[in-house]
Amino acid sequence: MDADAGPLFVGGPEIVTAPLEDVIDTEKFTPRLIALLSNALVWRESRLLRQEFSLGTNDWRVISALAIRPGATSSDISEFVAMNKAVVSKSVNTLITRGLIVPADGARGSRPLYLTREGADMHVRMMPISLEGQEIVLGDLSSAEIDQLNSLLGRLLQKMPELSRASESPAPADAG
Repeated sequence: MDADAGPLFVGGPEIVTAPLEDVIDTEKFTPRLIALLSNALVWRESRLLRQEFSLGTNDWRVISALAIRPGATSSDISEFVAMNKAVVSKSVNTLITRGLIVPADGARGSRPLYLTREGADMHVRMMPISLEGQEIVLGDLSSAEIDQLNSLLGRLLQKMPELSRASESPAPADAG
């Protein structure tokens, strides 16, 4: 930009151009670190699943959930994998169309879902992509460190109901 061109924001609000003093330490903020790791794993997995199978991570999660819990409903899957019900519904419809899962009789949303033989085969073919991502992340850790990490993550996951309750409460009134 030409130095003689004038201010970037004319007549706009006062802008802050220097970092604030009281900020989150991004190298020690655990939610950020977990999110960065999760995002990297999901991005890698989704890209590879789309290339190989024309399915994404959400579809894989539904297939995996049904491999573990045959007969689960869309609501069950949503809760089990902590995914939005609309996202699960979209994946369920995709997988039904592809012949990878079938719904049993029942009301929409509460129908038990099952893998077809083709869906079970797809699970076997997709699983290595997820396991490879885990191996990349955990490869430098000892078995004891992996056990400790999983134990700590399990303890953190026990806080999920508390986080959900906090997100359901009304937002405080704006004091400004």
